[in-house]
Amino acid sequence: MADIAFRSARALARMTSTGKIGCEELLEHYLTRMKQHNPALNAIIATRIPLARKSAREADNQRRKKGFKPGPLFGVPMTIKESFDLAGLPSTWGHERLKSRKARHDAQVAQRLSAAGAIFFGKTNVPVNLADWQSFNPVYGTTNNPWKLSATPGGSSGGSAAALAAGLTGLEYGSDIGASIRNPAHYCGVYGHKPTYGIVAPVGHAFDGKVSVNDISVIGPLARSADDLRLALELTVGPNPIDAPAWHYKLPRPTFRKPEELRIAVMTTTPTADVDDEVQAPIAELAREFRALGAKVSMKARPKIDFALAHNTYIELLRFATAGATSPEQLAQFQKEAKRAGPNKSDYRSQLIRANTMLPRRYLELNEIRHQMRMAWAAFFEQWDVLLCPTAATAAFEQNQQGERYERMIPVNGKPQPSTTQMFWAGLGGMCYLPSTVAPIAMTASGLPTGVQIVGPQHGDLSTLAVAAMIEKHWYRFTPPPGY
Repeated sequence: MADIAFRSARALARMTSTGKIGCEELLEHYLTRMKQHNPALNAIIATRIPLARKSAREADNQRRKKGFKPGPLFGVPMTIKESFDLAGLPSTWGHERLKSRKARHDAQVAQRLSAAGAIFFGKTNVPVNLADWQSFNPVYGTTNNPWKLSATPGGSSGGSAAALAAGLTGLEYGSDIGASIRNPAHYCGVYGHKPTYGIVAPVGHAFDGKVSVNDISVIGPLARSADDLRLALELTVGPNPIDAPAWHYKLPRPTFRKPEELRIAVMTTTPTADVDDEVQAPIAELAREFRALGAKVSMKARPKIDFALAHNTYIELLRFATAGATSPEQLAQFQKEAKRAGPNKSDYRSQLIRANTMLPRRYLELNEIRHQMRMAWAAFFEQWDVLLCPTAATAAFEQNQQGERYERMIPVNGKPQPSTTQMFWAGLGGMCYLPSTVAPIAMTASGLPTGVQIVGPQHGDLSTLAVAAMIEKHWYRFTPPPGY
């Protein structure tokens, strides 16, 4: 990691704050790397370089003034997921009809990170409607994984994770309703955090000008270190302006300080969504390592939840939450097929149709199931601090843009599995509003990164982040891909 570009955001800010490197010099270094590596990756797809250069020069001038007090991200060059507003750039969500509509203001999280000293110079690629574990769209094309260009970087924050892993940006911010932060972090070997639902206001992250907040959906950071995740989260936690006068929130501190004080449950696979051995084995090994350091570890402890029911409930609630992006033509087709879907079919297409044509009574039934599961999780986390589990069924798979997402198959332990089946691991805690942190923990035999998902109790964000920091300290940390 000789290249300064791969240092943590916190380390970069220390260097710019002390004058070890100028803000403008650091920005130009990232821009040079972007020019060199981004053509093959297509991770950064829109820029506002003149404004970034101006901000960097102003930051350098401020640093030279007497009484200067730098923010915690002082001078850190940063990009953000395309779906967030950055003034002067479009937020297309992958739709060509939106590419000429430029944002007038930065999203709230971008404003908060800028106030802490970050310098935004561009945006990173996404799939259409943020609805795929690949990142391609008709506006900006396809983003590739820096570990293997023919593989997906994940989605929907795929450009975010690819840019971080390749050392093209100092920090990133994404969104997650179906592992859209967690999945790209796992595929690209970086860190990602899906916060507890509702603790970070997504002002300026809205499709086509909508301002309502979707069920399950959250926004959160991606980074090259667990410490950067925590810093970015703490800087952005907070309400929207309407709720701000009466909304006060403080993240609870972890109840543990070292591994021997931890109570860890581990779940490496499930009959509902089988996981490849190359993903399972490192998680099991991690559990053994924690046990060796004195942690209490159980491979059998589970919340009292029917996991098959949880998966079906999640998919319908998820697709109901995203139904607003369904075109009138698609909706008409779903309505034609509604009888075929029936009430009991569990294939993804049937769940998608039911969600998009759902009656209020059905939503209330699903929501009740979800909230009963929330209570089960709360009881579980009275006995256990975190649950370690997979993020996805495999490491990054080969790009495949043919057909519908649910028609695409991935090989799991030598058997074909619909790519949507692995969304079980997205909904396991996400549907119930729980925080999850993804940390890299190993490399597969073919040289692709694989990670672990650390799920915690609602509002236990600092606990999942603390476990990720322990993993980073004792066993495995971010490693740059070869050639970058």
